Amino acid sequence: MRIVSLIASSTEIVCRLGLAQELVGRSHECDFPEFVKDLPVCTSPKFNVEGSSYEIDQRVKAILQESLSVYRVDAQIVDALKPSHIITQAQCEVCAVSLKDVEEAACQFISSQPQIVSLEPNSLADIWLDIKRVGAALNMSERADKLVVDLSQAMSTIESATAGLDKPRVACIEWIEPLMAAGNWMPELIVMAGGINLFGEAGKHSPWMSFDQLFAQDPDIIIVSPCGFGIERTQTEMHLLQNHPGWNNLKAAKNKRVFVCDGNQYFNRPGPRVLESLEILAELFHPETFPQKHHGTGWVRADS
Repeated sequence: MRIVSLIASSTEIVCRLGLAQELVGRSHECDFPEFVKDLPVCTSPKFNVEGSSYEIDQRVKAILQESLSVYRVDAQIVDALKPSHIITQAQCEVCAVSLKDVEEAACQFISSQPQIVSLEPNSLADIWLDIKRVGAALNMSERADKLVVDLSQAMSTIESATAGLDKPRVACIEWIEPLMAAGNWMPELIVMAGGINLFGEAGKHSPWMSFDQLFAQDPDIIIVSPCGFGIERTQTEMHLLQNHPGWNNLKAAKNKRVFVCDGNQYFNRPGPRVLESLEILAELFHPETFPQKHHGTGWVRADS
């Protein structure tokens, strides 16, 4: 097989299925495991990804208003790789290369006529289905089934360990300017980690929110994990939250329970490391029960 993965999460799925050696190309966002960075890059954004969350939001909206995908596929590179399979997604045109772009490139320019595997992770159950879908397409169904069982059992163990513990009220911020709450699988993970999710609905896209809504709920814990941002990049924008009138009166701020998390590597990546995402939440919600093994890599306190 010759696999081109155009989503960071599917690259991780392929590797966890034991097919790392079959990968021949990746997207510009695929960066884990470390070795995949050496693979040819087959996609690029149509806008400057540097700058603030507000600037990025404006650039993305300008492109989407013209009904254009925000990423492009380099069909010449993909064609030269002669893939047997291309893995893409139909969930969000802002998150990764769209199915439409890949199908157009495959039909017009890619001579190997690869099988296109499209993923659509809106919920935790969808993540499991996507792992199985990749496994079926790559003749690894048995291994995919086992991976899903192993991940599900490990997550259920964490969920069981939170039973009977106090449940903090949690706001998870997925974009800073403008303000957006986390949706899709994140509300499910918050509940599994023993929290009460205040914003966003399981299985649905992330909703916009306002500071007034945030102040009205006054959460016990605030998690800041902008989509595509690591910890350091998020920290450069925390002043936009912390300097907002009323922020310091929030219960989470007063009790130093505002956390910056690596949304790029964990929360916004619907693949096998959804388990680590749940571990991070459990550490934050119940530090007296769960070891702090992801501190410094998956999360830091906002004031540190």
